[in-house]
Amino acid sequence: MESFFNIRYEFDKNKVSSSIANRLKQPGSDYICVSDGNILHNTYMNKDYLDVINGGMFSICDSSYVPVYLKWIYNIHRDQYAGSDIFLDIVSADKYRMIFLGAKQSTLDSLKNELIKINPNVASMTFKELPFLPVEEFDYPKIAQMIEDDKAEIIWISLGAPKQERFMANLKPYLHHGVMIAIGATFNFFSGLKIKRAPDWMIRNHMEFIYRIYSEPKKQLKRCWCILSTLPALLRQEYKKKRSADNQKNF
Repeated sequence: MESFFNIRYEFDKNKVSSSIANRLKQPGSDYICVSDGNILHNTYMNKDYLDVINGGMFSICDSSYVPVYLKWIYNIHRDQYAGSDIFLDIVSADKYRMIFLGAKQSTLDSLKNELIKINPNVASMTFKELPFLPVEEFDYPKIAQMIEDDKAEIIWISLGAPKQERFMANLKPYLHHGVMIAIGATFNFFSGLKIKRAPDWMIRNHMEFIYRIYSEPKKQLKRCWCILSTLPALLRQEYKKKRSADNQKNF
């Protein structure tokens, strides 16, 4: 793991996979955050939320721009590992029993039909809409009991950031087994409904945000403005961190 912008990242896909497998061999539960630009903004603005993000196993890098920033600042190469990618990797691997929580039931039903084409064993898995509540008001003991009765090992959460990360942190003490992964809009992308992920060429060229703005202009324009408002401070902070580390090496 490595720490950049105060977030603990695991960039290596193989280590992400082996960490999940090893954690599932142990008692207790844990969670993985899928950190994009929105999460960078929110962790900068809210120390409590940063503690939530770093309170799990680690984050994976959902932002295509964080690797660009790391190239600028540290001259190192790191890869994006988007929520959609880890979702597809785990679903298609067919190693674990999974449960899918969040989103509207109509989206979940469509998602199930689409995922069965990738992994037929998904047909026996649970897709459950969660009530629309403030994150503090969920019945976490009841949700944990439902997951344990289901014997799910991977718990996919789609409630949108920052809610879904706080949900995982709140559920963790009640859950005796499993790894939770919060994946934002990924349920929508794979459901076959109107919201889809950007084409590969846009993703490769760091233009996915343009596609997201086109698909959901009101939501995404507001989010982009928030990200841009804190980005200069985040970059300055990371530059100072690098300079400090370089100075210590020179002593």
